[in-house]
Amino acid sequence: MIVDLFAGPGGWDVGATRLGLDVTGIERDHAACETRRAAGLGTVEGDVRDYGPADFPDATTAIGSPPCQPFSVGGKGGGRKALDTVLDLAQLLTARQSIALALKGFDDERTGLVLEPLRWALEAKDAGRPYRTILLEQVPTVLPVWEAFAGHLRAEGYSVATGRLSAEEYGVPQTRSRAFLVATLNGEARLPQPTHHRYRRGETQVQEAFGLKPWISMADAIGWGMTHRPALTIAVGTAAGGPDPSCVGGSGARATLYGERDAGRWIDCRRIVDADQLPAYRGGRRDTIRVTPEDAALVQSFPVGHPFQGSQTKRYEQIGNAVPCLLAEHVISAAFGIPMRAADEGEAAA
Repeated sequence: MIVDLFAGPGGWDVGATRLGLDVTGIERDHAACETRRAAGLGTVEGDVRDYGPADFPDATTAIGSPPCQPFSVGGKGGGRKALDTVLDLAQLLTARQSIALALKGFDDERTGLVLEPLRWALEAKDAGRPYRTILLEQVPTVLPVWEAFAGHLRAEGYSVATGRLSAEEYGVPQTRSRAFLVATLNGEARLPQPTHHRYRRGETQVQEAFGLKPWISMADAIGWGMTHRPALTIAVGTAAGGPDPSCVGGSGARATLYGERDAGRWIDCRRIVDADQLPAYRGGRRDTIRVTPEDAALVQSFPVGHPFQGSQTKRYEQIGNAVPCLLAEHVISAAFGIPMRAADEGEAAA
């Protein structure tokens, strides 16, 4: 069994269940838990800090994507500023010293959550039931934390691999890059090999070559939008502000979308029958390009009809925070040595 420490709406878990694996996820956001339950995913609603390996004695694998907001370049950067402190606390954890008091010193309490997977791994090891596999994902700026974790886990007997993976290289119709850690007690840890070409600006026609397929465009995935490149990262709106959650990416990304449209590399949204129905861009200069939750879910490679619950803002938030399902499936497939299904390998959500 797999325990997913920050389960969200099921990005990791959809990938795992496609491979025939059993997953139970811990998630404290109620809307995300309702989404999981509607999708039939095992769910414990609560704070991961209130649980430990002893609460999931049958779990042999731990996976997780701690909250990215403190470390994201689109956020306030509390986690990035506290990076040295996070690394010091990881060292203390490995020495089996308490860090409870130090965790209270973070300006953003979510910063310390990145240490939870290491706590779980060490507690499981000390209890005599070490996780055979550990899989972690976060924004690229967290890679130094994963690399530090790798050193600590190797000292505990694990083989570990870390690195950045670009989503479009695994059949996901977006250019999102994420940092991963794979640790195992069985053999040699490895990250998955790409199945698709990496997107490069200016290259509009990439043929299947070297065993790699062409990247999947936004238009291929959702039926409208950019015809020659993947979509940009899905934005997440927050109560504190941030990018418009109804668009792909922030203001710079929107400018790129407009550029693609104006250059003729664009398929109009089939749902729009009257241009007057499109909300005006701020200042009335041009129409806003908007992505529905259903579109955003497909760009994140969720299956068609994944039952996102909650308000529209909560649905966008869940989708934007999730690891792309297909990318997660590739990582799990490589870690477990389970072949991808023919229907999944190299394809966007179906």
